[in-house]
Amino acid sequence: MALDDRQYLLDSLTPAESWRIFRIMAEFVDAIDVLSRVDRAVTIFGSARTKTEDPYYEKTRLLADGLVQAGFSVISGGGPGIMEAANRGATEAGGTSVGMNIELPFEQKPNPYANLAINYHYFFIRKVMFVKSSVAYVVMPGGFGTLDELFEALTLIQTKRIKAFPVILVGSEFWRGLISWMRRMLLNTGMISEGDLDLFQVIDDPDEIVRHIQRFVIV
Repeated sequence: MALDDRQYLLDSLTPAESWRIFRIMAEFVDAIDVLSRVDRAVTIFGSARTKTEDPYYEKTRLLADGLVQAGFSVISGGGPGIMEAANRGATEAGGTSVGMNIELPFEQKPNPYANLAINYHYFFIRKVMFVKSSVAYVVMPGGFGTLDELFEALTLIQTKRIKAFPVILVGSEFWRGLISWMRRMLLNTGMISEGDLDLFQVIDDPDEIVRHIQRFVIV
């Protein structure tokens, strides 16, 4: 988060704050202009801290390659780790590789593999554009940011605020505990409905992921 973002959170509302709306509008306009030229994009989320030697890095790269071969574009958060692997796989396959980067205090720096880059100042605009631009989400292991994107998408689909699209979790071992907790603590206590657990699928094989998305998206 940039310094002025942090200060913005601390500022009280004043009439002068209304001028920030113009910066927000301009950021939306720029993002829409760029992303309107991107077709059938699959967004891949995951940790910025994943190293190149991590098996999930290579799996992400192979998945992005397979998506491009199947006629999809690939979007990532534009940073290192899983995001880099997604952009790298798409670019090396000759496809559209979008990096939607945002400045963060620690690990987030643009990776060199996105052949179409968009820089964001505001988190919420970036999150809106992920949803608006994607025909599917693929979620690799990650931290708070990854979980935030996952649960925002599931909430929007659950509440029918957006049209349902495939949400795929990759890494059975990684997600098993969270899914067990959701079933035990959310479903069994009536906080979600049985069908809500069908809003996502767990698929580990990159080729199977591509086939699953193809069943829902006409390419």
